Amino acid sequence: MSKPKLVFIGGGNMASSLIGGLLEQGYPLESIVACDPAAASRQQLEEQYHIAIYADNNMAVEADVVILAVKPQLMNTVVTGLAATMTHNMARQPLVISIAAGIPVAALQTWFTGDVPIVRCMPNTPALLRKGAAGLFASPQVTREQCSLAEDIISAVGTVSWFDSEADIDSVTALSGSGPAYFFLVMEAMEDAGVKLGLNRDVARQLTVQTALGAAAMAAQGQFEPAELRRRVTSPGGTTERAVNALIAGGLPEVFEQAIQAACQRAVEMAEEAL
Repeated sequence: MSKPKLVFIGGGNMASSLIGGLLEQGYPLESIVACDPAAASRQQLEEQYHIAIYADNNMAVEADVVILAVKPQLMNTVVTGLAATMTHNMARQPLVISIAAGIPVAALQTWFTGDVPIVRCMPNTPALLRKGAAGLFASPQVTREQCSLAEDIISAVGTVSWFDSEADIDSVTALSGSGPAYFFLVMEAMEDAGVKLGLNRDVARQLTVQTALGAAAMAAQGQFEPAELRRRVTSPGGTTERAVNALIAGGLPEVFEQAIQAACQRAVEMAEEAL
């Protein structure tokens, strides 16, 4: 049985990671098309994945699913350009999956000038390594089968969580969408601290990265929640306890809360600016 035809609008890193993940899972090459005005992006995708790729976004006319993988500031122009093709030249509406931060469903519906079935997705950059985490929200026009299809596509590069309220996508943006940068900042600080203690920078980086990787792997097992894992590695009166107490006394939990609240507020503002 043939697979639904997917058309990616935009051929950047996130589109590339999704295409790669789908092909790794056996999605047929002939059922994936990409469109990008940049010749360099088209050449890279064609050489890497050998898929059909075009400069003209109106190739989406033949799609079962259109994945909008362009920068948020370009979304209005891109969607407006697609609107006439998708709302007037197609026997049925394709599913639209948007992976642009801060663009609400209402804005997309307005630009499409029609009741287009839309899944709004907030992925994060570890999707480039098939280690992503994404939150999804479906508009009322999306069928159960289309929800399943959207999940199959996005799960090709990581885990997927569905939300009943679109407002929750702003929280997802703040927590996991922006989240990798928080961990990079912590790793940067740990590396610098190790250097100040006399370690070679390359060694300090290797130790930091492997420690972060190991800690994440332990948490991902799901046997214990992070708070319990922390307690289990914190011996009374030991070095870890002193370090953790210093972090708590320095307000680290409150700083993280403030940071994630600030990111969420910015996500809300971006959505309002798009309308």
